[in-house]
Amino acid sequence: MAAVSCMMQASRTGLEEAKIMFERGVAIIYVTGKAKKTALKIKGALEKAKIDFKIFAPEKIASEGVLALKPTFRKGIEEIFNSYDAIVAVMAAGIIIRAVAPLLKSKLTDPAIVCVDVAGRFAISLISGHYGGANYLAKLIAEGIGAVAVITTASEAVGKKSVEEIAEKLHCRILNPEVLKEVNSLIINDGKIALILVGRAKAFPSTIYGCKLLTAENLDKALNMLESFDGGIFIIKSADENGALKTVKQLSKPIALFSPKRIAVGIGARKSVDGKDVYEAVIRALRAVDVPLFSVDVMATVDVRRDSPGILSAADELGLPLRFISVEELRSFSHKDLSPDSKLVEEKIGVGGVCERAALMAIGGKGRLILKKMKVKGVTVAVAEAE
Repeated sequence: MAAVSCMMQASRTGLEEAKIMFERGVAIIYVTGKAKKTALKIKGALEKAKIDFKIFAPEKIASEGVLALKPTFRKGIEEIFNSYDAIVAVMAAGIIIRAVAPLLKSKLTDPAIVCVDVAGRFAISLISGHYGGANYLAKLIAEGIGAVAVITTASEAVGKKSVEEIAEKLHCRILNPEVLKEVNSLIINDGKIALILVGRAKAFPSTIYGCKLLTAENLDKALNMLESFDGGIFIIKSADENGALKTVKQLSKPIALFSPKRIAVGIGARKSVDGKDVYEAVIRALRAVDVPLFSVDVMATVDVRRDSPGILSAADELGLPLRFISVEELRSFSHKDLSPDSKLVEEKIGVGGVCERAALMAIGGKGRLILKKMKVKGVTVAVAEAE
């Protein structure tokens, strides 16, 4: 069973996924007057996909609506590299490669870089194809401007999912990126890869994106299960990270270690809400952003709902700890992802919104909303993910 070579069947659309992947925006850069026409076509493709972007060009050819690369081309590129989630370079590949080469650090942190030729014939995924989303962006641009997407990553070429893509889909950090080459090689060559959830979980699916998910109570049992496989991907709790890293380094078989990012669900509802409605709202919200229930750490709401039977029963049914946050704390919390306040909610409980604030505060206040306020049967729900 090549467990992780299965095709993933995501429930959220590609466009919704792209908005999250490129939340810091895309920088479109052109360096000649002839390239401007193609840059504007790319602008249209990103607008259609509702992805934020800015257009840059050297100061001498920057026109209205185009930002100048200052103080020099290379310095401008460096600033963009550190500020945007993706770069689309409308120029010869050699130009952008030489410009970013000194800035490259890791496929897990570098921005996606796509190169489009001046005539707009090809959209080439250059850097961070899997984890950064350059492969996806190249395809989106190619479709939008009538170009050919050029994807050279091996797993993509043979129609399989890489370790990086699986980690992104599962909202996990990769703890030992040094093994990616080995595990991806097994995937590409039809090796037998075990996808194992390590530790107890009240609820977990039998498959993830079409791939069978195995479970083990602890790391030792997971390692025993690995005997019939060529390698593995282990999803572990953060408390077990150091011990697991030391253990897998001593093994002959490659194992990629995933650690789920901290995820919280925020709830807003009337006190008399039915627990079944809260349960359904949470499940639908998680499906909307492809978050498995076992990856969620906590459910949170306002403390005036502390004695709501429906909220309490739903948390118990979901197997989630419930955190209550005071009205004062919620009111004083601010974050760039928050939706506009509701006057009606503010009049009723003293704060203009509960679910988004509660979700973000439950992960420590830092991070992002991967699902903004969603209403299901009178229940508002939001999902937040830690950095």
